[in-house]
Amino acid sequence: MYNPRFDKQTFKREVTENVKTLFRKTIEEATPQQLYQAVSYAVKEAIIDDWIATQETYDKEDPKVVYYISMEFLMGRALGNNLINMTAYKEVKEALDELGIDLNLIEDQEPDPALGNGGLGRLAACFLDSLATLGYAAYGCGIRYRYGMFKQKIENGYQVEKPDNWLKDGNPFELRRPEYAKEVRFGGNIRVEYDDRTGKTHFVQENYESVLAIPYDYPIVGYNNHVVNTLRIWDAEPIVDFQLNAFDRGDYHKAVEQQNLAKTIVEVLYPNDNHYAGKELRLKQQYFFVSASLQAAVAKYKRRHDDLMKLPEKMTIQMNDTHPTVAVAELMRILLDEEDLGWNEAWEITTKTCAYTNHTIMAEALEKWPVDLFSRLLPRVYQIIQEIDRRFILKIQEQYPGNEEKIRKMAIIRDGQVKMAHLAIVAGYSVNGVARLHTEILKNQELKDFYQMMPQKFNNKTNGITQRRFLMHGNPLLAQWVTEKIGTKDWATDLSLMSGLKKWADDKEALKEFMDIKYRNKERLAKYILEHNGIEVDPRSIFDVQVKRLHEYKRQLLNILHVMYLYNQIKEHPERSFYPRTFIFGAKASAGYIRAKQIIKLINSVADVVNNDRSINGKLKVVFIEDYRVSNAEMIFAAADVSEQISTASKEASGTGNMKFMLNGAPTLGTMDGANVEIVEEVGIENAFIFGLSSDEVINFENHGGYDPYEIYNNDPEVRRVVEQLVDGTYSHGDSEMYRDLYNSLLKPIGGNRADMYFILKDFRSYAEAQTRVEAAYRDRDRWAKMALLNTACCGKFSSDRTIQEYVDDIWHLDAVTVEV
Repeated sequence: MYNPRFDKQTFKREVTENVKTLFRKTIEEATPQQLYQAVSYAVKEAIIDDWIATQETYDKEDPKVVYYISMEFLMGRALGNNLINMTAYKEVKEALDELGIDLNLIEDQEPDPALGNGGLGRLAACFLDSLATLGYAAYGCGIRYRYGMFKQKIENGYQVEKPDNWLKDGNPFELRRPEYAKEVRFGGNIRVEYDDRTGKTHFVQENYESVLAIPYDYPIVGYNNHVVNTLRIWDAEPIVDFQLNAFDRGDYHKAVEQQNLAKTIVEVLYPNDNHYAGKELRLKQQYFFVSASLQAAVAKYKRRHDDLMKLPEKMTIQMNDTHPTVAVAELMRILLDEEDLGWNEAWEITTKTCAYTNHTIMAEALEKWPVDLFSRLLPRVYQIIQEIDRRFILKIQEQYPGNEEKIRKMAIIRDGQVKMAHLAIVAGYSVNGVARLHTEILKNQELKDFYQMMPQKFNNKTNGITQRRFLMHGNPLLAQWVTEKIGTKDWATDLSLMSGLKKWADDKEALKEFMDIKYRNKERLAKYILEHNGIEVDPRSIFDVQVKRLHEYKRQLLNILHVMYLYNQIKEHPERSFYPRTFIFGAKASAGYIRAKQIIKLINSVADVVNNDRSINGKLKVVFIEDYRVSNAEMIFAAADVSEQISTASKEASGTGNMKFMLNGAPTLGTMDGANVEIVEEVGIENAFIFGLSSDEVINFENHGGYDPYEIYNNDPEVRRVVEQLVDGTYSHGDSEMYRDLYNSLLKPIGGNRADMYFILKDFRSYAEAQTRVEAAYRDRDRWAKMALLNTACCGKFSSDRTIQEYVDDIWHLDAVTVEV
């Protein structure tokens, strides 16, 4: 291990001791899960020394800290990633081999921490990794969900949500920190007190319910630099365990109320908010962890500093999307009510401390809360937002006299709703999008009025990914090859060095090695698919992969309709040469998102028909990988030939899966959307397969109409046939109603939405033609190998290290710290 305090014999002794102390067993008797725990505690031992050294360095140097506040942190398994960042993977593997323990087997015992769902949470995890690697003081702040979102099971083709009990065996890397517990209050009423002596008004919350927020700290290990930062995730506990008098009176429900309030807050990520109770729980969750995090941050600042006006010099709060934007009003509440500052002072501090990242163009994802719910649950915070809104409206009137339309569009509280994105923009000193196209759409479309009024706040920070997890850990064969070819391992902290691979792009031998590695990764994934799906796939076929959250705008439906189209072509023209393909999907649909769940069922229904049709000789296979998560994603990215990034142009803010595929040598098949635009810029359009409407064309159709899917349906018999197959029973054992809703969504306006809202039929022919180009390119082995290699060689821009350095330079202004050991 890079740590001078570590040596192999000590490590082996610690693992053996841990097995004995924790489980009263010998190494030979221990189960794989027990061995995982014992190994993790031994690794944690080394991490803690550096964690302490890091905290001591921060205490001494007092650097400015960023608090990265996010509802989600999709961390992935910790053991392997920690060993890689400690540059100790090889040594630990050897030590465990000597004990007769297989490190790969041990890693598989670790559950993925269920703290996130999609790209938003994975981005937060990559950012924490980069912050520690670059030596910046940072805290991630989130919730310690007991069950995360859910474990996805596919039963009879349908998604079934099972609790993801990831903590059942404990989490060896976390530390419980009850000494930093904070009280968080909900509901009640606000009493106003006037102090004659000082002339100040005090606001006192009464008759509230409260829970205790208990922090659990999780180490974030920087790469090869002894820096260990902290992800602080909050658990909720009742303030008093049982109200005995209520229990004595037989009012059992009253007695467990407190217990239940605490329990439900941290139970699941994104409770289904299709109903009022779900909305209330979601708002409680957001306020719970934001309040606890900010109380802790202000308390930490005050331990070292007296002058609250200087707080923005020592801390900055980055709000990851709209979920945590209640932070603005909560910081105001702490400064006004607990620190006794005046409004102007508190506002000055808040507006220099809070910054906002917008992650979405989809209006429905910009959090809005019904006023009655918000004001009842967070009465004091609501008062503060009212005052922020009142003052902001005065500003609008001053700048745009008589323009009621501006007020209607920009007010924070309007039409019975509290608009959280508006609050974040008004109070934040920075507002950033996450890819260049996304930021331009925000400035010119979605947030145009705000951009016109305060252009200086807006900036772009194109997302990135950590190469340490998604290449070093996820694809060790390619990682080793890259190191050999460019003559250094420094790409681990400087991904721009990947451009050194370009000189091998015409070297036959190098290309053969590159494609051999891809083939071995495809064999590894094929083995996983056989074990988990019972489907045999041919690693020589094209692995065409779409893995991401299931949402209509991401257009998994376009992909599976095209598979249905190909199947028709193969059946009708058995004489045609057709290069074998394996279409691989992985996606969770939100529990309450009915149409997304229908699309999962459709993919599995098509798979059943296609995979069991012997007459097509295995030319086409369809696989839906159950419970897509970070640990199987690493394996999937390494094995992919084609990266499906086919969202409706203008809808995907950035995407980061696109970058992980690129890093692992899979060309993009996609629309000019999100970060695809910048990927194509880096790799060249000749090394990608671009199709479909542009974002301008999509926006134009949305604003002015002019698209009728029936025209395509009536004039293109092959498309019509595919659409008809949704309702003619081909994929539903004769049931013509099973996919009727999907059929209707493509052809008819439903519930105020346009027909074919995401332009699936409009882009269908262009997509099919791009898929034909994919096949032609893949048949030319040398050309394909060169394209694949150039994707890896051109991925330098897309490291989260670069993204974080831009945040530091343009927004946070932090100083890097060196930890001496």
